[in-house]
Parts: sequence; C-alpha cells; structure tokens
Amino acid sequence: MSKSAPPRRITGTTSHSNSLREGLPFPLGATWDGLGVNFALFSAHATKVELCLFDDEGNETERVTLPEYTDEIWHGYLPDARPGQLYGYRVHGPYEPEAGHRFNPNKLLLDPYAKQIIGELTWHDALFGYTIGHPDGDLSFDGRDSAPYMPKSRVIDPAFTWGNHYWPGVPWDRAIIYEAHLRGYTMLHPQVPEPLRGTFAGFAHQPVVDYIRSLGVTSVELMPIHAFIDDKHLLEVGLRNYWGYNTIGFFAPHPRYMATSAIAEFKEMVAHLHDAGLEVILDVVYNHTAEGNHLGPTLSLRGIDNATYYRLADERRYYINDTGTGNTLNLSHPRVLQMVMDSLRYWATDMRVDGFRFDLATILGRESHGFDQGGGFLDACRQDPILGRVKLIAEPWDIGPGGYQAGKFLPGWAEWNDRFRDATRAFWRGDEGWLPDFATRLTGSADLFDQRGRRPNASINFVTAHDGFTLNDLVSYNTKHNEANRENNRDGTDNNLSWNHGEEGYTDNPDIRALRQRQMRNMLATLLLSQGTPMLLAGDEFARTQGGNNNAYCQDNNVTWLDWPAAGEQRALTDFVRRLTRLRRDYPLLRRSRFLQGLVDEEFGIRDVTWLTQHGREFTEAQWHNPDERCLAMLLDGRAKPTGIKRPGADTTLLLLINGHFEDVDFVLPNDAGKQEWRLLINTAGDPPVIHAEHATVPARSLALYRARAAKTR
Repeated sequence: MSKSAPPRRITGTTSHSNSLREGLPFPLGATWDGLGVNFALFSAHATKVELCLFDDEGNETERVTLPEYTDEIWHGYLPDARPGQLYGYRVHGPYEPEAGHRFNPNKLLLDPYAKQIIGELTWHDALFGYTIGHPDGDLSFDGRDSAPYMPKSRVIDPAFTWGNHYWPGVPWDRAIIYEAHLRGYTMLHPQVPEPLRGTFAGFAHQPVVDYIRSLGVTSVELMPIHAFIDDKHLLEVGLRNYWGYNTIGFFAPHPRYMATSAIAEFKEMVAHLHDAGLEVILDVVYNHTAEGNHLGPTLSLRGIDNATYYRLADERRYYINDTGTGNTLNLSHPRVLQMVMDSLRYWATDMRVDGFRFDLATILGRESHGFDQGGGFLDACRQDPILGRVKLIAEPWDIGPGGYQAGKFLPGWAEWNDRFRDATRAFWRGDEGWLPDFATRLTGSADLFDQRGRRPNASINFVTAHDGFTLNDLVSYNTKHNEANRENNRDGTDNNLSWNHGEEGYTDNPDIRALRQRQMRNMLATLLLSQGTPMLLAGDEFARTQGGNNNAYCQDNNVTWLDWPAAGEQRALTDFVRRLTRLRRDYPLLRRSRFLQGLVDEEFGIRDVTWLTQHGREFTEAQWHNPDERCLAMLLDGRAKPTGIKRPGADTTLLLLINGHFEDVDFVLPNDAGKQEWRLLINTAGDPPVIHAEHATVPARSLALYRARAAKTR
C-alpha cells in the first residue's frame, strides 16, 4: 500500500519561492554564509522534499520545494534567510511500511543536522504517521498536520570569540573522570541563581567550577545533553526522561538546558571549565533515536528515510532492537555513518569538547554478522585526525547477540570496566572467592586490556555510575526501591552486590552508620588507588542518596538532584576524596602507563609488584584460590623497571594493606633487611593502623597505604 498527501503551500508575508536557488549538496544541514542559508538533506528514497518556514510563534509562513537532487541529497539556497529562522521538512515518498518506507508529508520533521532545536514536543496523535486506533495499526495512514505539536529546527550563527582559549589536554595517565548530570547538579545549588539552575550557564557558574576543581578530578563527563524527547508514558504519570538517553538531535543541545536562546551558552560553559583545567566529555547516544519501534511517532529520521537510517528486520515493517528501546541506527550505511561522524567532529571542533563516552557502544561496532573490531564506525574513528586527539570511551555492551565485548575494542579506545565494579563491591561486602579477581582489578585488568599495546588507562574503573545505586545507597540497601518509577519495582537490576549492614535504608544506629562510612571510604580508596582511569559519580564524595532507587532515569526531582544543603554534613568524606586524588597526582606509581607484570628488575633484584599474605610471605597458588582468603598486601616498588626506562619521580615504594575480614588483622611488614620504615599516607578506618615494630594491626574491613622511607640510624 502506498499513500501520499497532496502538497499544500502556505503564503506568509515574505515569499522565498521566487528567490530560491539550487544551492549546494554540502554541507548537510542549514548553513548560513553571511548572505543566506543553504539547506541540504539526505534521503535516498524520497520523491520530493519541502522546506517549511516558521515565525517565532511557530506559525508556518511558507513552504517551498527544494529544487535540486544531487547524489541523494536534496538541497536549495535562500539568499535572504538569516540565523534565527525556524524551519522543518516535509518529505514525500511511498508509505509502504511492509517495504520499510514510512514517508508522510503531513508530518513536520526535524532536520537531523539541526544545530539548535526550539520548543518541546507536545504529545498528540497527529505526531504518528499512522492513525492511532485504526484496525490496520501502523499500516494505516494519518493525514493530520503534526507541525503544531513539533519543536522546530533553527538556523544558527556559529560565530563565537574563544579568545586565548586553553585546551586542558589531560594525559590519560592523569585523568580522573567525574560523571555528572548537568541539570541535577545545580537545581538545588544555593550559590547558583535560580534562573540559571539546571542549565549550561548554571553549570558554568564559578562556585560550581571551583568546587569541581577542588576535588582533584580532571575531566567532567556530562550525561546526555543532545536534544532528547520525554516519553509519552512518563509524562502521563507525572515523570520525565531525566537521564536523556532518548536523542532526537545529534547536533543540538537540549532546549531545557539553555537559560538563553544562544548556542554560545554551551561554548561559554566549556570555556569556563577549560579555564579551570577541566576537560568536558559528553555521554552520547548514537545507537538509537527517540522514534521508538514501528508504533512510534514520526519526528525525523523515520519520515526522512526510514529504510536507510534504521536497521530493519527481515520483515521490513519491524526494527532490529539491539538497544532495547525499539530501534537501532544503521551505521553500516555510509550516510548514516557520515551523520554520526559529522556530529562528533562538530562537538569536538565548533563546541570544543574533549571526549565522548558512547552509550551501548557495541552497537556502533555491529555489522550484519555481529560485532566487528574492524566495523565501519570503529575504523572511521581510528583514522580520523580530529577524533584521534580526543578521549573515546566505550560502554562495551548491548542486549543484542554477542553484546558483551569488554576488552574487545581497538587500541585508542577506553572502556567502562564493569568487572572492576563487581569485584570491588563483592570483595568489600565479604563475599567468598573474590580475592584473585579483586587483585587483578587493582592492577589495571591486564586480562582484558593488556594486548595490542593498550595501556592500563584503557580500563575506566568505577564502583558506581548514573545507572544503579549511589555509593551511599550501595552500603544502605539490600534491594532496590524503585516504586517511584511507577513500574511496580520491576525495573532496574536486582544484581546490585550491595549490603545494608544491618538495617534497610536510613538508620540512627551509630555502629551501622560508622561501618557504612568506612565501607564508602574503602570503595573510594580502591577506586582511586587502582591502576587504570578512575570515574567518580558526582555526589558520592558527600554520600548523596536516591532513597534506594537504582534506576532513577525518570526522576527529575529531589530523588536525583544533588542535595547541596546536606553536603556540608559529609565534609570529612569529601576531604577524604580530595586526599585520595592528591595521592594519585603525587605518586605516579599509582597511575602507571604500563601494566604491572611481577617481573624482576635484574639491577635491583626486585619486582614491580609483589603480592604478600598477612604473614609477609608471597601468595601460593593454593592461597589465591582459598575462598576464605580476604587479606592482601600489595607491594609496589617503583625502583623496578624491567623495560630499562627510567621515569623521574616514579621510584617510590608503596605498600597497600587490605583487610576484608570482619575482625582486625596483624600484617607483617616488608623490612628489606631493616633498611626502611613505613610512613602511613592514608587509611579508611576511623583509627589508623597501629604499627608494632615489624607488624601493623589493620582494623576490620579497612585498608591502609604506606610509603617506604629509609630507616633512621641510631
């Protein structure tokens, strides 16, 4: 069945039809050159493309047909159009869902290359290409105009004076990532003016920047800031898509995050963060869009060229759903791949961001036969001269077949390491048999990443992230409490590896509260003293809670907003984090650029890492596999350089004592023939370990870091 609606022209006060020129097929999108605007849109299967112009109130003032079609690009040039012009497209072609085509020119479409999107979507049945409630379902055809309910694309002026702009250029071995939600970070911040809260301008406010810098982190990773849509079913129950993993515009910042109407607001935020030496990393979603499955709305790509932009099933009416969100972008097509690459380069150049974290990145490397290290997208990133200088971070899993690919990405990529998360949580909870895996994670997860010249910093170590419990909730709840999500607590994972330490949720019990504080310090110390790249979840440094909600994607409220007034009660924990980041900065041995191998340096007769039991002897194979073993001493000797390469300032000797038992444990300290003493650098117990001659008593469930120094002569 093929249907199409007749074209309709609306005449406004200004007519462009007589002045419309053919323009150029590049660059894609709406590009102002100082004299006019060139419009270019890719569609391989369209029969006609109409450009619709709107006034500032959202009224359609004129509709013109793009006059040229070159290499599957529809294009035209309006000599008197200027920045600020609102526009959208109506794309004609066959409406044949069973063949993969869903063209419907009654539906106003967002430009995939729009640099700015104005307004928010209003859910209405007219947004759907088919008639809601029709017996034929999505095979029916809806003739209503969707423009009154759609946000609009906007032509921008890209000019911005960066001045003496400073690029932080943080080396990977010095990076400490801080994952934050731009809106939630400032909504309750008392020093941010109310009109700026929840916006780029609010995040750029100097007290916010100064605080982040004071933590000792180097790189702010912002959760999705690309334009996204609030799901209809969430709005109907008074919720919103808070996290933003529902993109509809890969080039446009989300309208709700802008205090002004100028794109310069984002650039000013970047400039402020860069001036403080902080990198900006964006969490990006190129695996799917907000248009959902075959029953979803027609907002952009579906109406422009559904059969090209999305991966379709053998029955082409339906979508391959490796994302769990209804659709999957088809990065195997060169024009779709170009769109994603153009988007990345735009944010890296025009917007000057320093890196990207790719949501469900396995999908981006998935070809028709499955995940492929040499897939088109991964190859394109690897050779790109612009993307080659920014940080690329993969979330190495999706729900598709063979979706778990941790450690399988190419050199040049870093990856979220969920193995680190699980080992850290399970070990400190006291689970049996985790000691060998825990030791592997402490040393950079060589089992995953020591290949093809990759370095320990390829492992993005984390204990908590936006998805899951906060650190406070991890030590306060045995089970999730997601009732506020209105899904009967069925959403979110049940595999949290959490422990409430005796009572569920908040407690007045001083012993439980003290133990929870110690456990938070244990996991923060494990994170920041391990080899690899640490990622800290914003607010964990002051023990923020989400009330046990481990899937707060729809909670744009006090559940997720950082409680700054309460942060003052946890100054000791915040200061503890600052001490850890300072130690990591001051001791290169904690952030080596090479994997620890346990190899002997012939010059000194020592190893770069030695694993010792509490009795001061090296671990035997049987001890490693003893499920009851929960104590570990890790001796890092910076004098050992099996490669022969000397690195100034890296020749310190450090000793990390870890006691995962529920009781105090005496550790025999390495003595090196009585030539050294041990100076305590940091510990997680309320009282520091007591040193008795050659022994140190490490309190239950705690760790301590020491530095060797020459023994005093008597």
